[in-house]
This record gives sequence, structure tokens and C-alpha cells, in this order.
Amino acid sequence: MKKLFVVFLLLALVATLSLAKVKIQFWHAMGGWRIDFLAQQAEKFNATHPDIEVQVQYTGSYRDTLNKLIVSVQAGAAPHVVQVFDVGTQIMVDGGIAVPVGDLMANDPTFDLGKFLPQVLSYYRVNGKLYSMPFNSSNAILYYNKTIFKEAGLDPDKPPRTFEEFKEAARTITKYYQGNVVGFGFNLHSWFFEQLMAAQSAPMCDNNNGRTGRPTKAVFNNEAGLKIFEWLNDMKKEGTMIETKVEDWTGARNLFISQKAAMLLSSTSDVALMMNASKENGFEFGTAFLPTPADAPAGGAVIGGGSLWIIGGHPDKEIQAAWEFVKFMADTEQQIEWHKATGYFPVRKDAVEQLLFSGYYAQYPDHLTALMQLMLSEQNYNARGAIIGAYPEIRTAVEQNLEKMFGGELTPAEALKRAEEAATRAIKEYNEVY
Repeated sequence: MKKLFVVFLLLALVATLSLAKVKIQFWHAMGGWRIDFLAQQAEKFNATHPDIEVQVQYTGSYRDTLNKLIVSVQAGAAPHVVQVFDVGTQIMVDGGIAVPVGDLMANDPTFDLGKFLPQVLSYYRVNGKLYSMPFNSSNAILYYNKTIFKEAGLDPDKPPRTFEEFKEAARTITKYYQGNVVGFGFNLHSWFFEQLMAAQSAPMCDNNNGRTGRPTKAVFNNEAGLKIFEWLNDMKKEGTMIETKVEDWTGARNLFISQKAAMLLSSTSDVALMMNASKENGFEFGTAFLPTPADAPAGGAVIGGGSLWIIGGHPDKEIQAAWEFVKFMADTEQQIEWHKATGYFPVRKDAVEQLLFSGYYAQYPDHLTALMQLMLSEQNYNARGAIIGAYPEIRTAVEQNLEKMFGGELTPAEALKRAEEAATRAIKEYNEVY
């Protein structure tokens, strides 16, 4: 009887401890195998923080996740932590639904912001304040098939650096393989247009890319923008490029992995995937900086990916628990694991130092490409990237007009002009609300 009583006491104690846990919800937009990876990271956090339980949920694409967040806030059922893509920053700030992480940092003597890469922090600072925690940061890089380059008579150790060299390499490859392999596979996503604009130190909108005042109009119908549209259109007309459906990341990767396209612009987050896929499919690949027109001024690489936002309206103890989880996800060990598993570069200086001194980058140099591209970037408003509330709509405008250009309905100049006009309308409509 005494033993039974002790068992009941232990069960009651376990139940009490379980009830005492602070439960927080984490929504993210990382699909595929990354769903399990983030779930494992949350389990690791839970194991080291027995008073907190993080419940992880994959909520679809970046756009889907942002839309679901807005609905959840309106319904009074918002998560505590949510991953929001880079171009959702201004929307989140204007919505006023988040607790700025800069405020939590200021009240946490254990946190050292000086350990973070300044190039990453500068993107997420709005009006001098840090609203979210950098987490999965990336930029666009060039992936190229070294095996195909060599077979086609190109130097596999000299990837194209200019638009002109790029077009010539695409022609050489397509001709050599009689069209069975084309030079370039293009993911029809506005992000690459934005990245190529920044690489030429060209703005997307006025008021210094929205950094010194709320943007009032788009300004990408300029020489830099036209060179990008013409570059893509030339390759489309020559038959040296295959474009995917709009924002079809998987389709673009498959073009490269199946060796139907020898070159691909994609996120650095694909490095680990490409390493494995190239081995499985028997070819050697390389990575390089984004190409630019030969006469373009020096520019930079815009931060892509996403950051972690802490949503307000929850009890203080839950906000503090969310802060502990966000700190954990941005800590050195987690950032190194995330970088190795994906290719998203670490957002911390100490993580980069550990990887460098351990010889990791000597063994896996393709993991270093995007980081070096970022470090060597010009530090100006154009390289930092635009802050625009209507950015999702602007991306749609660019993509739709690129489609019309590829379909022969519009010239590059006409497509670019219409894209900018639609983007300006979207900015004005957004400003009428905020």
C-alpha cells in the first residue's frame, strides 16, 4: 500500500511539472527534410529547457506562413515565434504585432549582439531598431557543372564572371550538346532580379531603397534593370536557357541535378543538397559569385532567407520563453549545424571562426562562396536591400512581366517598364493603408 502511495505521488508530481511547463508555438516555412531537422532542434531545446515546451509547425511557403500569421492574429490565436521571409520585414514592422528583439536583447545581460555579422544585422535593422532575430540567411550564387564545362571545352575552374561571358558559355554548352543540354536553367523568381540589381549597386525603390524614408515609387526601370531583362531575353531567344514556372525552386534544381542545364542561379541554402546530388548523379559542380555586366559598378549581395519574429499579445512568461528559444536557434552550435546541413550561412562571427579554424571550409569550399560574396560586398543602401511593405506584390509584378517577355508578348524595355509601373501602384496602395 505504501509503495502504491509513493507511485501515486510520483505520478502527481510528473503531472504537476508537465502542467507547469510554458508552452510556445513555433511556425516555420522550411519544407522537405528541413521539417524534421527543425523539429529535432526544438526537441534539443526542450531537453535542455525542461520548463519550456516548443511545439513546431510547418505552415507552408513563406507567403503562406505570413498570410496564416495575419489570420491567426486577427483570430486571437497567434503563435509565439514565426519565421518570416526577408521581404516581409516592413509588413511586420507596420503591423505592430511583434515584440522587437532589440528590446529583449537590451534587457538580457547574457546576450552579446557584437558576435553577429554586421552585414546580416544591417538588413534587419529598420529605423535603427532590430525587430527580428536573423536565422536562415542566404544570398544567390551561381552553381555550374564542372564536368559539362570540361567536356564542352570550357575551363571548369573559370566560371563566367560577366553577363557577356555567361552568354558565351551558355552558347558553347548548348551547341556542343546539340540542345540536349542547355547552358542555363532559370528559376523564374523576382528574388534573382533583386539580387542582380544589388550586384550592380542599383536600387529597387526611392528614398535610398526605403532605408531613409518610406518608399513612394519603384525605380528599377533603369540601365541596370534593363541589362538584366535583356540578358535573360537574349538567352531565351537563342535557346540557351530554360525557365521554370514562377518560383519553382524544385523544378530549377532538377534541371541542374539531371544535367539538363549546366548553370543555375540559386540560393546558397542549396549547397548541401547539390553536394549530395552531384555525387549521386556522377558529376562535379562548382559555385561562384553572381555574374554582372562587364561595365557595372561594384555592388553587393542582399540578405535573403528569413528571420525569427516574436509575436506580442502573449503573457510575459511566454514571451520570455519565446526569447530563450530564439536565442537558442541563433546560438553558435545551432548555426553551425544549420549551415552544414543546408548551406545557409552562419549569422554569427564565432560560428564562422570555428568553421574556418577547424578546416571545414578547406574541405568544403562551396560552403564559403556565399559568405565571401557577402563579406566582399559594398556596404551601401543598394547592397543592403530594399525595405518595402508591398514587396510580395512587387515580386509578382516582376515575375508576370518576365513571363510575358519570355512568351514574346513584350520587349525587355516594355516588360521592365510595366513591371515598375505595377510596382509603384502596389507601393502607393500599401502606403494608403499604412
